[in-house]
Amino acid sequence: MSLTHFDGKGDAHMVDVSDKPVTSRIAVAETYIKMRRETFDIITEGRAKKGDVMGVARLAGIMAAKRTSDLIPLCHPLPITKVSVELTPDADLPGLRIEATVKTTGQTGVEMEALTAASVTALTVYDMAKAVDKGMEIGGLRVMLKDGGKSGRYEAS
Repeated sequence: MSLTHFDGKGDAHMVDVSDKPVTSRIAVAETYIKMRRETFDIITEGRAKKGDVMGVARLAGIMAAKRTSDLIPLCHPLPITKVSVELTPDADLPGLRIEATVKTTGQTGVEMEALTAASVTALTVYDMAKAVDKGMEIGGLRVMLKDGGKSGRYEAS
């Protein structure tokens, strides 16, 4: 098995997907942002000075998925058909669990779009709450599900 983004000489290149069939594809990525209990309470009770932290972060994640090919050098621009971002408060962290789902009908997968959506969602939470908690921790970014295309289905254990 070899890395697909390098040619025979070892130079980086964009993978040619023109011969791949157009199929329905989906990817789900997750991450979390851990914070102090006080910060968690401020966010979940809607008391942040910058406004609705989870609502703004959700929109940022959706927008980020649509801009992934502008951020990742060898990522194909794709006709995204759906992006959803869920932020779930978790008092045990304390913090927010984030799940991003991206769908397309195309010739390559949307794992990078889902990962980008999840990470930018977490970064936006950090940006909006950093005035009260600079020590927040973002972690656990990973693909949970990928389906469609030649490589088939992948589900994280």
